[in-house]
Amino acid sequence: MGVNTKYKDSVFSFLFSDPDTLRELYCALENVELPDSVPVTINTLRDVLYMDMVNDISFEIGGRLVVLIEHQSTVNPNMALRLLMYVARLYEKTVGDGKNIYGTRPVPVPRPEFFVLYNGAAPQPPEKTLKLSDAFGSVADIGLPEKGAPALELEVRVLNINEGVNTEMAGRSKTLSGYSAFVARAREFGKGFGDKAEAMKKAVQYCLDHDILKEFLEKHAAEVTNMLVTEWNWDDALAVRYEEGMEKGFDQGIKKGVEKGIEQTTTEFARKMKARNRPIEEIAEDTGLSPEVIEKL
Repeated sequence: MGVNTKYKDSVFSFLFSDPDTLRELYCALENVELPDSVPVTINTLRDVLYMDMVNDISFEIGGRLVVLIEHQSTVNPNMALRLLMYVARLYEKTVGDGKNIYGTRPVPVPRPEFFVLYNGAAPQPPEKTLKLSDAFGSVADIGLPEKGAPALELEVRVLNINEGVNTEMAGRSKTLSGYSAFVARAREFGKGFGDKAEAMKKAVQYCLDHDILKEFLEKHAAEVTNMLVTEWNWDDALAVRYEEGMEKGFDQGIKKGVEKGIEQTTTEFARKMKARNRPIEEIAEDTGLSPEVIEKL
């Protein structure tokens, strides 16, 4: 089934595709006020595929912050590693461009902040943190004493943006709360109609009638409908593959741009976490693997 793995994310990226909505989104996520005089500049990696991966949203705030946001319907345990690669590429393009990083003067670097905004159907806590160091192997395995804090770390805030979760945060952004409500309605209509295209049309019309992302949907209803139908087909394809015991195919890169170039698969990540005595329930939550599968690793 030739489905585009980025379509559902594209609805989100399409919605938050201008500096004003990104300013509103950032203020909602961080519970801050950002003066209009501070510029927001989009620098999403769209013009180049870095290791065949394209990030969803990245932008600079006043030249002092660089914010990377990924939108996902499943929480990928490799997000910290992916975002490390993205921000390195951004620094390469912006900070290193024409500046003497070998000189005697320090080159200013915008402070990075990383977010994953989750709105999948599987239960997730309102917020949790993914760390790059969770993927580091234990040096005790090679006979060395355990070390302290790693020399390299990257932390990702994973925020659940499903309707009814993190309501205070959603209330700070009409666009974010509208998106959460729209996805919830699309999910509801998807269960009630056999025809996917018809279900998405009904969901879009419902949102138009009830002033949910009305202005956005009035302009882009047809595009959004096609995006959601394609995403739905992708979810179906993944479900069938999983039920047929094709997890290995998923780990090797069914989802383009996620696992390619990253040797550590979900199963390998779970195995390492188990070796480090992480609770089975916590590993299952982070990886999506069942406790039974993790027990057998």
